[in-house]
Amino acid sequence: MERKADLSMNKSMAIKSRKRKKFTSTDWAGYLFSAPLVIGVLAFAIYPMIGALVLSFQKSASSFGGEWIGLSNYKFVLSDSIFWKSLYNTVYMGILAVILGTAFSFILATFIHNIPWLQWRNFFKGVYFLPNVVSLVATSILFQFLFNPGKEGLLNFVLSFAGMDPIGWFTNPSFSRFSIVLMTLWGMLGYNTIIFIAALTSVPRDLYEAAEVDGANWFKKWLYITVPYLKPIILFMVIISTISAMKRFTDVWLIGGTAGNPAGSLMTVVLYIYRNAFLASQMGIATAASYILFMIILILTVLMLLSNRKSNLD
Repeated sequence: MERKADLSMNKSMAIKSRKRKKFTSTDWAGYLFSAPLVIGVLAFAIYPMIGALVLSFQKSASSFGGEWIGLSNYKFVLSDSIFWKSLYNTVYMGILAVILGTAFSFILATFIHNIPWLQWRNFFKGVYFLPNVVSLVATSILFQFLFNPGKEGLLNFVLSFAGMDPIGWFTNPSFSRFSIVLMTLWGMLGYNTIIFIAALTSVPRDLYEAAEVDGANWFKKWLYITVPYLKPIILFMVIISTISAMKRFTDVWLIGGTAGNPAGSLMTVVLYIYRNAFLASQMGIATAASYILFMIILILTVLMLLSNRKSNLD
């Protein structure tokens, strides 16, 4: 018995000694090289998030804190009609952009993938990806020319041949949000299409051949094989596009200004945060609105993941 106890004790001491020798000089070198990245994440991501959360419970005109007021900032934001209007505009433009952008890019990727000539496939990939390398500022300037409300606007000039009057694409509240969606589609179509083309190459050819033996045409193969097989990729693109749409700022700020003109139709949640933070000097209200937007995005993402999981179980 004593010998067994000594053996077990020696074994535990050996294990402890090995654990003590776990970190070698090579390991410490690895930690040293990764330290700048870790410090950067802590300093420029984690610390600002915690600081903004604390600031959202304070009445402050700067980012250095102020009087503690509890949930007053959140109550103000949730009772502010401008915030709800900005959230409506954000969701309205976001839903259209996500649905149309994902659907069009997936259909376009399918057509490009089925082109039998490699040279033409590469040509169309480059053509449709080109808008993605153009900055959003340049894109906004370009579309201000295309959607000019006068007859000198390119789109209105083309419509004039059909006898239509000029349309205020960015000056009429009835058209401004949809015009932003069209501009967004032009910018995001190429990136989404390239992702879908890469995903289409992973679909096994055996599935298509088996469907052809059963007499399925190209549409049934696309509907019952391609779409279900790429469902995880489609969900990923929807989630990424939704997050990007909920953070819309640059294009509406360049076109509608800080007021979200015309008539506040281009006011988004991020523009609302910007106005409160840098124009009204209400950092507490701005950070509270930021965390409300964060929770909305988090809830939307979780709901989409849960709905996908439920459909897979069914």
